[in-house]
Amino acid sequence: MNSTKIRRTAIAVAAAALLPLSLAACSDSGGDTKAAPSAAAGDQAKTDASTPSDDTMTDDQPFGPACAGVPEEGAGSFDGMAKDPVATAASNNPALSTLVTAVKKAGLVDTLNNAKDITVFAPTNDAFAKIPKADLDKVLADKATLTKILTYHVVGQKLTPKQLENGSFETLEKGRIATSGSGESYKVNDTANVVCGNVRTANANVYIIDTVLMPK
Repeated sequence: MNSTKIRRTAIAVAAAALLPLSLAACSDSGGDTKAAPSAAAGDQAKTDASTPSDDTMTDDQPFGPACAGVPEEGAGSFDGMAKDPVATAASNNPALSTLVTAVKKAGLVDTLNNAKDITVFAPTNDAFAKIPKADLDKVLADKATLTKILTYHVVGQKLTPKQLENGSFETLEKGRIATSGSGESYKVNDTANVVCGNVRTANANVYIIDTVLMPK
């Protein structure tokens, strides 16, 4: 009888001694489980910080459907255009030949090439083709009118795509243009679409557009 009581007492003492150890082990295990998500969240934060945003990538690279038509090599390529001032760079792009002709007739080649930090909204040949030929020929023959139209396409600062999202800018013609859009889709004056944007030249950012802008 006495031995039975002694045995039960020993078991109870042993259980009491082991219980705190078991609770401590469970507590440690739970701590490890909670720490794991925090570490994963930290890794995710690092990944987010090291991954460039879409806006950053757009700010650095040309974008738009017409960019596919730019030569991959030579003076008319993006790399080639980046080495030349804007009027010279445009002359190496076949899609801008009408614009280059107009710039020459207006006597603006040196003006554009010598300007510092400008933005040019450059109409394509197709943009000029939207103007009836008789009207276009008349404008090309009128240097004052031609100069007014061409300088309306030039802003005296380098504009990033981000600035075009909801912008209003004074032009060299002293009028104003309005821009809107986001991502890789932008409009100028609600009439012209940017078809190849953020093209760099030695002294300008160029946004190639599908419609000629007309000053008011």
